[in-house]
Amino acid sequence: MSDDKMMKLGVLISDVGVHPAAWLDPGTPLGGEISFPFYLELARRAEEGKLDFFFVADTLASRTGDMAGVMRQCAYTAHFEPLTLMAALAAGTSRIGLAATISSTYSEPYNAARMFASLDHISGGRTGWNVVTTAYAPAAANFGRDTHEDHALRYRRANEFVDVVNGLWDSWDDDAFIRDRASGIHFLPERRHPLNHEGEFYRVKGPLNAPRAPQGRPVAISAGGSEPGKELAARTSEVVFSVDRDLPSALAYYKDLKGRMAKHGRAPEELAVLTALNPFVGETDAQAQDAFAALQARIHPDVGRAMLSVDLDVDLRGLPIDEPIPDEMLPASTNATKSYFEMMKQAMGEQKLTVRQLYEACAASRGGMNAVVGSAKTIADRMEEWFSAGATDGFMIRISHLPEGLDNFVSMVVPELQRRGLFREEYTGSTLRDHLGLARPKISRCPSRD
Repeated sequence: MSDDKMMKLGVLISDVGVHPAAWLDPGTPLGGEISFPFYLELARRAEEGKLDFFFVADTLASRTGDMAGVMRQCAYTAHFEPLTLMAALAAGTSRIGLAATISSTYSEPYNAARMFASLDHISGGRTGWNVVTTAYAPAAANFGRDTHEDHALRYRRANEFVDVVNGLWDSWDDDAFIRDRASGIHFLPERRHPLNHEGEFYRVKGPLNAPRAPQGRPVAISAGGSEPGKELAARTSEVVFSVDRDLPSALAYYKDLKGRMAKHGRAPEELAVLTALNPFVGETDAQAQDAFAALQARIHPDVGRAMLSVDLDVDLRGLPIDEPIPDEMLPASTNATKSYFEMMKQAMGEQKLTVRQLYEACAASRGGMNAVVGSAKTIADRMEEWFSAGATDGFMIRISHLPEGLDNFVSMVVPELQRRGLFREEYTGSTLRDHLGLARPKISRCPSRD
């Protein structure tokens, strides 16, 4: 089976694991979230598994809220800035893709274009950029703003942000820099293209002060769950992270997103949908269930309430953990992450979960997204079912606790997928575009240029 017919697999790394009790696991190194040797070990382990890319999650504010819960959390408290981390990881790896997050709300497109172009050169063409509008409201105060822009406005800004960054990456033809010592000419002016952009949010002249990236442009990534998010993904993204509770919803999302691409002049194969998967791997199903139960038992109730307060945009301090959240406490909508919010409200309405049941479910799979606890065979069965059904092009693997969770996935699940002919045994290319089967983009031209 050719690479483009196989699953695409990225791994998401957050602090020392996405589970809120990950740092309490005896096998997790204390301070690992800010240890470069630890992250380099993780990236190299993912590369040993031939994964497509290594992705580090990010936020622009330290956790706030009820300190009784916040003080017990490692997640999003103090961690690496992802672009500088990726530049360092690039020097210690050779094949795996390296993806980092940038906020379109709190970044300038020229700086973003420059940093990611540099990272693509440093890594030899292995960079992906994940565009977010920033859901966490306390970030606004770190950038001189009293409040977040509303959701729709943030996505209007994001669309223009992506266009400007792409335009800046096309500032130079691939052969613009001739570096001819005999003539003394370093570059050809006719192959240099200022952007001259003037839009609703940005005025950017250009050109970018970096040559065209090895990949032409770093691979564009987003997570599109809301309507504006799906439109942004269909128009501009090459990889999109999806969050689905079950196979029917995954099938519907896949069909919906791919169906939006034609109106933007794009073919379905130009976008890979990677479904979030939370695997907890054990030698047997029973061993995995026991180990997972032990991790779940380490969640302090204050941590659970604090976690839900962020996702549901409501203060749950003092609420009994073995009772459901009263309907009247929940807002009708949120200005934060709408897809998670709606998914959680749906789960609460269908199952009448208590606070404890809800935070345990979210710890396993935030918002009720796809999660599976079991042996390598059990997890591979789920992955094969969704992939073969045409519900996804691959998976974004969210590791519960590190390094054990990643080690188990690479040593147990990856060989099972390879045995079934669903995943590569060796890298066949050198860039992230090669791994994902994505074409190198041509330089775009618009009337404002040249």
